[in-house]
Amino acid sequence: MIDPATVQVIAPNLKKRYSGVTSTVLRLVPLQARQIAIASVGPKLPDDLPQIRLRDLLTMPRNRRVWHARRNNEMLVGLILKHVLRQPLKLMFTSAAQRHHSGYTKWLIRQMNALVATSSRSAAFLDREAQVIPHGIDTDHFCPPADQATLRQKLGLPVNTVLLGCFGRVRPSKGNDLFIDAMIDLLPRFPNVHAVMMGGVTKQFTDYLEDLKERIAASPVADRIHILPEDPGWTIAPWFQALDLYIAPQRNEGFGLTPLEAMSCGVPSIATRTGAFEEIVADGETGTLVPTNDGTALTDAIEQVLTAPEILERWKGNCRPRAVNGFRIADEAEALTAIYRRLLA
Repeated sequence: MIDPATVQVIAPNLKKRYSGVTSTVLRLVPLQARQIAIASVGPKLPDDLPQIRLRDLLTMPRNRRVWHARRNNEMLVGLILKHVLRQPLKLMFTSAAQRHHSGYTKWLIRQMNALVATSSRSAAFLDREAQVIPHGIDTDHFCPPADQATLRQKLGLPVNTVLLGCFGRVRPSKGNDLFIDAMIDLLPRFPNVHAVMMGGVTKQFTDYLEDLKERIAASPVADRIHILPEDPGWTIAPWFQALDLYIAPQRNEGFGLTPLEAMSCGVPSIATRTGAFEEIVADGETGTLVPTNDGTALTDAIEQVLTAPEILERWKGNCRPRAVNGFRIADEAEALTAIYRRLLA
């Protein structure tokens, strides 16, 4: 725990369930702590994360601080701290949402001193001017493999094949069914191609996953479509490093890091036009984009690449430079910290 009297920035994570916002806080705060006195606060945080206790919010000294919210409830708590407990806070909000906000959310947003959007698309749904700061990743960690064949052996994946992947939570909004249907359609015509889908599934979507497994079992390529549970390790980087092509078939997404993580590992993506994918994937250079919720378009795009492997090789060469020259988490942390300093000045 950190002495609240020393903290200049509080980045709350006021949600028990792990989410994309949680991931953002866990990735950024330790990096930002090297630049400014920042701490998180919330009901469930790892011990090694710079943090203060929830009860510290009621007793901390009235020093000027930045409260960096990423959820509605966090904006509300910031307003309570500022106007009820008289904390001299500067309020900041980051929005990744790509939808029209409710009247309540719009009211909360109007109370903020600074706004950040994670993409131009997200910024378009805000009624106020916002600075666009895209999410970044650790490009040193997400990097091309030293020996892909050895890595595949270690992960239990087929070695001498073209390997396609789709990672993340298993649920209809993520488009897993679009990926599986495309694989069932394409793999009979491409005998050297395997597919791997990996991700966590909540109780609410277990029937959805079982339906996908039944479709695979009834297909002639069941031995080449691999459904794996979520990796319990702390990083998914090796799984991206093992791929030749990543598929992001989401129907809707807030931001969506997976095509970026793939790109940093030198792996092209075929992605739908949702989330920040249009700003991550350089269409025709590091992959291609297809309409959202269009299984035929997704299948056709994958088939084009499998039929012309020279396209895939050209895309691969463009991936890593684009990732390191625009999507480093260090750049995201630095841009956010610059806003904190302006608000504190």
